[in-house]
Amino acid sequence: MALKKDLNNILPPDIVNEIPSGFHIIGDIAVISLPPHLHEYRTLVARAISSRHHNIRAVVSKNPIPRGEFRLACMELVAGTRTTTVCREYGFSYRLDIARSFYSSKLASERRRVWMQVGKDERVLVPFSGVGPYAIPPAKRSAWVTAIEKNPDACHFFRENASRNRVKSHVLLIEGDVEETIPSLAPGFDRAIIPAPYGCDHALSLVMPLVRQGGILHFYTFKHATQIPSLKREYTDAGFSIRCIRTCGNVAPGIRRYVFDLEKKRVG
Repeated sequence: MALKKDLNNILPPDIVNEIPSGFHIIGDIAVISLPPHLHEYRTLVARAISSRHHNIRAVVSKNPIPRGEFRLACMELVAGTRTTTVCREYGFSYRLDIARSFYSSKLASERRRVWMQVGKDERVLVPFSGVGPYAIPPAKRSAWVTAIEKNPDACHFFRENASRNRVKSHVLLIEGDVEETIPSLAPGFDRAIIPAPYGCDHALSLVMPLVRQGGILHFYTFKHATQIPSLKREYTDAGFSIRCIRTCGNVAPGIRRYVFDLEKKRVG
C-alpha cells in the first residue's frame, strides 16, 4: 500500500487504483508487472519505488508472456543501469542477469524443501538447471550433480555460481538441449529434480529411465486444479508412487505450478 500512497500525489486516483500494490524483488532489482494500458506510467512507478526503497538499484518492467528460444519474459530496464544482480538464498548466492536467464526468488523455500532431502553421495540429475539454484545446494550436501541447460547465458552464470558457492568439484554442467542430451547419459541416478518449463511435461518420461528403482523424482508442472486427479492416475500407471503433491504459486488465472514428489516403483 505504500507504493499506492506515494503515487496518489502524482497520478489520478482511478489510475492508482489499477496499479498493482506489490512488486517482485530479485537481488537489488524490483520487477513490476503493469497491465498494457498502464505501461505509460512505468517510469513514475519505478521512481516511486526507488525513492522509498534505497536498497533497490534498478527497476524493470516485465511482460509476463515468455518469448524466444529460451522462453524468457521480456524485461525492460526502467530505472538504473543494469539487469545483473546477486540473489542470496538460505546461505547460497547466485549471480544472474534477469533479462537473459530465469530465476524466481518466490521458489526459494520450495527449493530448500527439496535439497534438504538430498543425501551424501547421491547421484542427482537436474535438467533445466538455469543459473543453478536447484543444482548447487545438493552439490553442497556432497551429492554428485549432473545439470543440463541450453541457455548459454544461464550456463555462464551457473559456472560462476558453482565457483562462488565452492561446489565445482561436485557439479557437471552439460550445455545443451535436454531432449538431445538425455540419451547420452548413463542410468542409475538416485534423484532427479525437474523444474520443467511450461509445456515440457514430456521431460518426465525422458528422465524416468535414468533414475534407479526406488529413486525419487521431483517434477514441476503447470496445471489447472481439475487436471490433477487424471495426472495422479497417469503417474501411478506409469510406475510411480506419489509421495506428495504441492502447489508452488499461481502463474496465470486458474493455472498453478505444482510439484509431484514421485518414487519410481521397484519391480519384482
